Amino acid sequence: MNKHYYEQLKETLYSKHLANGLQVYLLPKQEMSKTFAIFATDYGSIDQSFTPINQNDSITVPDGIAHFLEHKLFEKEDRDVFQDFTKRGASANAFTSFTKTAYLFSATEEIESNVETLIDFVQDPYFSDQSVEKEKGIIAQEIRMYDDQPDWRSFFGTIGNMYHNHPVQIDIAGTVDSIQAITKEDLYTCYETFYHPSNMILFISGNFQVEHMMELIETNQKKKTFQPLSEIERTFPSEPATVAERHKILEMPVSVSKCMVGIKEDLQQVNDDFMKQDLLADMLLDYFYSKSGSYYQELYEQDLIDDSFSFESNREKNFAFSILGGNTMKPDQLADAIKKQLDQWKSTSLTDASFERMKRKKTGEILSSMNSLESIAQQFIHYKTLGFDYFELLTTLEQLTIEEANSFLQKWVSQDNLTVFQVMPTKEKE
Repeated sequence: MNKHYYEQLKETLYSKHLANGLQVYLLPKQEMSKTFAIFATDYGSIDQSFTPINQNDSITVPDGIAHFLEHKLFEKEDRDVFQDFTKRGASANAFTSFTKTAYLFSATEEIESNVETLIDFVQDPYFSDQSVEKEKGIIAQEIRMYDDQPDWRSFFGTIGNMYHNHPVQIDIAGTVDSIQAITKEDLYTCYETFYHPSNMILFISGNFQVEHMMELIETNQKKKTFQPLSEIERTFPSEPATVAERHKILEMPVSVSKCMVGIKEDLQQVNDDFMKQDLLADMLLDYFYSKSGSYYQELYEQDLIDDSFSFESNREKNFAFSILGGNTMKPDQLADAIKKQLDQWKSTSLTDASFERMKRKKTGEILSSMNSLESIAQQFIHYKTLGFDYFELLTTLEQLTIEEANSFLQKWVSQDNLTVFQVMPTKEKE
């Protein structure tokens, strides 16, 4: 077992790469009353085209299958796994993102039993034709529910405007039509390929005894047999650097319009600057568009936005984008104003004082997030699947220079990588 002490954070991380390929990370925090565990696979909604384990030819599976598989793993032939956690005083959940699927729990008691339950249910799939058909109705209802939510439609509408071919533009849950094509055999094919231990990470943080926990996990894994797995071959379509649509409007039964502006980045693969760019995107959006930011104040004073205004940046293994916007009574004016603001970036330079304030604020946010077991676990998994160490994020932030920040800012936006998506009230038929 490896041991790494982070002097700056006063944290000790224990890790071991098991014989079957599973990566295990343990972060003991004896001062905490609870423990949080997350078992994640490097497999998300964008992984639609791949070569299955022990096969030679690539296949393409229906949209939404990663999310469908997440749902189905909780259902066994004789029970629902959520009940197993509830009996042991644990709160369990799961999520599917563009790039990963994760299963998790938090508990203050019976930690070891809950850890075994987590590992065992994820590594013991049960799919039947009947249960798959039943799940289609449940997920279809979930999809329809999200289709009625303006925030969700504006988010994926903006992504759809940005991307020509990349599957990130497809709703994580798929569509009502696409999930109808999912079969039991499809689920097993995806499971056997992407849920192999060598494609997974187990991270546990909280109040437990390290040596005993690692021994428990190793003993659990030695009882199971997995086929050897070579590197997974995933296929993605070529994607131009420019946006697919400059502007699109969706009419919905809303009382107030929404206007979102998307910034698409041409990220083909992860490089050594990934963490720096990830930090800079968040820091710069916050600097200009948080409630204390100058751009936010401009928009607010012109009565173009309200408290719903928000921004976010997403950076993954082969795509990156940012989205900002919110409710507005003047959607066209807001779109024009934001595009004008973003266009100013190429001739903007941060001052030393501004940059240092940005770094101090981000340092505070990172340290604050490290008080949350859930945040630590999810951020660690996110960066580890990309080949980086989350606990080095603070060091990376300290090493950022104003020259790097200004260079990123000035090159970030062009007219070719901007798009606008608006949700407008449905027009009354004449």
